Amino acid sequence: MLTFWRYGYETTSISDLTRAMGVTPPSLYAAFGDKKTLFLEAARRYVGNLETIAQAIDESPSAYEAAREMLTSGAVAFTGETTPRGCLLASATASGSAASADVQREIASIRTTIQGRLGARIARDVEAGVLPEGTDVAGLTGMVLAVTVGMSALARDGAPRNTLLAVVEAALGAWPKPI
Repeated sequence: MLTFWRYGYETTSISDLTRAMGVTPPSLYAAFGDKKTLFLEAARRYVGNLETIAQAIDESPSAYEAAREMLTSGAVAFTGETTPRGCLLASATASGSAASADVQREIASIRTTIQGRLGARIARDVEAGVLPEGTDVAGLTGMVLAVTVGMSALARDGAPRNTLLAVVEAALGAWPKPI
Protein backbone atom coordinates (compact mmCIF):
# COMPACT_ATOMS: atom_id res chain seq x y z
CA MET A 1 0.00 0.00 0.00
CA LEU A 2 2.75 2.45 0.94
CA THR A 3 4.61 1.80 -2.30
CA PHE A 4 1.55 2.56 -4.42
CA TRP A 5 0.82 5.58 -2.22
CA ARG A 6 4.34 6.93 -2.64
CA TYR A 7 4.82 6.31 -6.38
CA GLY A 8 1.33 5.95 -7.87
CA TYR A 9 -0.30 3.03 -9.58
CA GLU A 10 1.25 3.30 -13.02
CA THR A 11 4.81 4.12 -12.02
CA THR A 12 5.05 1.42 -9.36
CA SER A 13 6.72 -1.59 -10.93
CA ILE A 14 6.35 -5.23 -10.02
CA SER A 15 9.98 -5.04 -8.91
CA ASP A 16 9.10 -2.18 -6.53
CA LEU A 17 6.22 -4.20 -5.13
CA THR A 18 8.11 -7.46 -4.66
CA ARG A 19 10.95 -5.60 -2.98
CA ALA A 20 8.55 -3.82 -0.61
CA MET A 21 6.68 -7.03 0.17
CA GLY A 22 9.74 -9.26 0.40
CA VAL A 23 8.32 -11.79 -2.08
CA THR A 24 9.19 -13.05 -5.53
CA PRO A 25 7.19 -12.11 -8.63
CA PRO A 26 5.67 -15.61 -8.90
CA SER A 27 4.50 -15.33 -5.28
CA LEU A 28 2.95 -11.94 -5.93
CA TYR A 29 1.14 -13.24 -9.01
CA ALA A 30 0.01 -16.38 -7.18
CA ALA A 31 -1.42 -14.34 -4.32
CA PHE A 32 -3.01 -11.46 -6.26
CA GLY A 33 -3.07 -12.42 -9.93
CA ASP A 34 -1.88 -9.06 -11.20
CA LYS A 35 -0.78 -5.57 -10.22
CA LYS A 36 -4.28 -4.13 -10.62
CA THR A 37 -5.79 -6.60 -8.13
CA LEU A 38 -2.99 -5.89 -5.66
CA PHE A 39 -3.53 -2.14 -6.03
CA LEU A 40 -7.28 -2.42 -5.49
CA GLU A 41 -6.65 -4.53 -2.39
CA ALA A 42 -4.23 -1.86 -1.15
CA ALA A 43 -6.84 0.84 -1.84
CA ARG A 44 -9.45 -1.12 0.13
CA ARG A 45 -7.01 -1.43 3.00
CA TYR A 46 -6.29 2.29 2.83
CA VAL A 47 -9.96 3.20 2.96
CA GLY A 48 -10.74 0.55 5.55
CA ASN A 49 -14.30 -0.61 5.71
CA LEU A 50 -16.19 1.73 3.39
CA GLU A 51 -19.43 0.90 5.18
CA THR A 52 -17.88 2.07 8.47
CA ILE A 53 -17.04 5.43 6.88
CA ALA A 54 -20.55 5.71 5.46
CA GLN A 55 -22.07 4.80 8.81
CA ALA A 56 -19.96 7.45 10.58
CA ILE A 57 -21.27 10.05 8.12
CA ASP A 58 -24.86 8.88 8.62
CA GLU A 59 -24.58 8.87 12.41
CA SER A 60 -22.75 12.16 12.76
CA PRO A 61 -24.70 14.74 14.80
CA SER A 62 -24.92 16.93 11.69
CA ALA A 63 -23.67 17.11 8.11
CA TYR A 64 -21.36 19.92 9.24
CA GLU A 65 -19.78 17.65 11.85
CA ALA A 66 -19.45 14.84 9.29
CA ALA A 67 -17.70 17.21 6.90
CA ARG A 68 -15.49 18.59 9.68
CA GLU A 69 -14.45 15.07 10.68
CA MET A 70 -13.75 14.04 7.08
CA LEU A 71 -11.65 17.12 6.39
CA THR A 72 -9.79 17.12 9.70
CA SER A 73 -9.06 13.39 9.47
CA GLY A 74 -7.79 13.95 5.95
CA ALA A 75 -5.49 16.79 7.02
CA VAL A 76 -4.00 14.57 9.72
CA ALA A 77 -3.71 11.47 7.52
CA PHE A 78 -2.19 13.39 4.60
CA THR A 79 0.61 14.66 6.83
CA GLY A 80 1.39 11.48 8.76
CA GLU A 81 4.92 10.94 9.96
CA THR A 82 5.09 7.27 8.93
CA THR A 83 3.15 7.42 5.66
CA PRO A 84 3.63 9.14 2.32
CA ARG A 85 2.15 12.62 2.09
CA GLY A 86 -1.22 13.16 0.50
CA CYS A 87 -4.06 10.73 -0.20
CA LEU A 88 -3.54 7.36 -1.86
CA LEU A 89 -6.86 7.65 -3.70
CA ALA A 90 -6.06 11.13 -5.02
CA SER A 91 -2.45 10.56 -5.97
CA ALA A 92 -2.11 6.93 -6.99
CA THR A 93 -4.20 7.30 -10.13
CA ALA A 94 -3.43 10.93 -10.92
CA SER A 95 -1.88 10.33 -14.34
CA GLY A 96 -5.20 9.52 -15.96
CA SER A 97 -3.80 7.42 -18.79
CA ALA A 98 -5.93 4.94 -20.68
CA ALA A 99 -3.77 2.12 -19.30
CA SER A 100 -5.22 2.65 -15.83
CA ALA A 101 -8.78 3.62 -16.77
CA ASP A 102 -10.34 0.60 -15.05
CA VAL A 103 -8.39 1.30 -11.85
CA GLN A 104 -9.43 4.96 -12.02
CA ARG A 105 -13.08 3.88 -12.30
CA GLU A 106 -12.73 1.69 -9.19
CA ILE A 107 -11.18 4.53 -7.20
CA ALA A 108 -13.83 6.96 -8.48
CA SER A 109 -16.45 4.49 -7.27
CA ILE A 110 -15.03 4.63 -3.74
CA ARG A 111 -15.10 8.43 -3.79
CA THR A 112 -18.61 8.42 -5.27
CA THR A 113 -19.84 6.22 -2.44
CA ILE A 114 -18.44 8.60 0.16
CA GLN A 115 -19.77 11.61 -1.75
CA GLY A 116 -23.22 10.03 -1.98
CA ARG A 117 -23.40 9.37 1.73
CA LEU A 118 -22.25 12.88 2.60
CA GLY A 119 -24.75 14.34 0.14
CA ALA A 120 -27.53 12.29 1.71
CA ARG A 121 -26.47 13.53 5.16
CA ILE A 122 -26.53 17.15 3.98
CA ALA A 123 -29.97 16.60 2.39
CA ARG A 124 -31.25 15.22 5.71
CA ASP A 125 -30.13 18.42 7.45
CA VAL A 126 -31.91 20.51 4.82
CA GLU A 127 -35.09 18.45 5.22
CA ALA A 128 -34.86 18.71 9.02
CA GLY A 129 -34.48 22.47 8.81
CA VAL A 130 -30.95 22.43 10.21
CA LEU A 131 -29.62 23.91 6.97
CA PRO A 132 -31.49 26.56 4.98
CA GLU A 133 -33.99 25.48 2.36
CA GLY A 134 -32.38 25.83 -1.03
CA THR A 135 -28.93 24.74 0.20
CA ASP A 136 -27.03 23.43 -2.83
CA VAL A 137 -26.49 19.86 -1.66
CA ALA A 138 -24.41 18.83 -4.68
CA GLY A 139 -22.31 21.98 -4.52
CA LEU A 140 -21.66 21.62 -0.80
CA THR A 141 -20.82 17.95 -1.12
CA GLY A 142 -18.54 18.66 -4.07
CA MET A 143 -16.77 21.37 -2.09
CA VAL A 144 -15.88 18.92 0.68
CA LEU A 145 -14.51 16.38 -1.80
CA ALA A 146 -12.67 19.06 -3.80
CA VAL A 147 -11.09 20.46 -0.65
CA THR A 148 -10.05 16.94 0.35
CA VAL A 149 -8.34 16.33 -3.00
CA GLY A 150 -6.78 19.80 -2.89
CA MET A 151 -5.39 19.19 0.58
CA SER A 152 -3.84 15.98 -0.72
CA ALA A 153 -2.03 17.95 -3.42
CA LEU A 154 -0.89 20.57 -0.91
CA ALA A 155 0.41 17.84 1.40
CA ARG A 156 2.31 16.16 -1.45
CA ASP A 157 3.86 19.55 -2.19
CA GLY A 158 5.06 19.75 1.41
CA ALA A 159 2.38 21.83 3.15
CA PRO A 160 2.49 21.23 6.91
CA ARG A 161 -0.46 19.92 8.90
CA ASN A 162 -1.26 23.33 10.40
CA THR A 163 -1.71 24.74 6.89
CA LEU A 164 -4.12 21.94 5.98
CA LEU A 165 -6.05 22.47 9.21
CA ALA A 166 -6.32 26.17 8.32
CA VAL A 167 -7.72 25.13 4.92
CA VAL A 168 -10.31 23.00 6.75
CA GLU A 169 -11.41 26.01 8.80
CA ALA A 170 -11.55 28.26 5.74
CA ALA A 171 -13.62 25.72 3.79
CA LEU A 172 -16.01 25.19 6.68
CA GLY A 173 -16.44 28.96 6.85
CA ALA A 174 -18.34 28.63 3.56
CA TRP A 175 -20.80 26.19 5.14
CA PRO A 176 -24.36 27.53 5.24
CA LYS A 177 -25.29 28.81 8.67
CA PRO A 178 -27.78 26.65 10.59
CA ILE A 179 -31.28 28.02 10.85
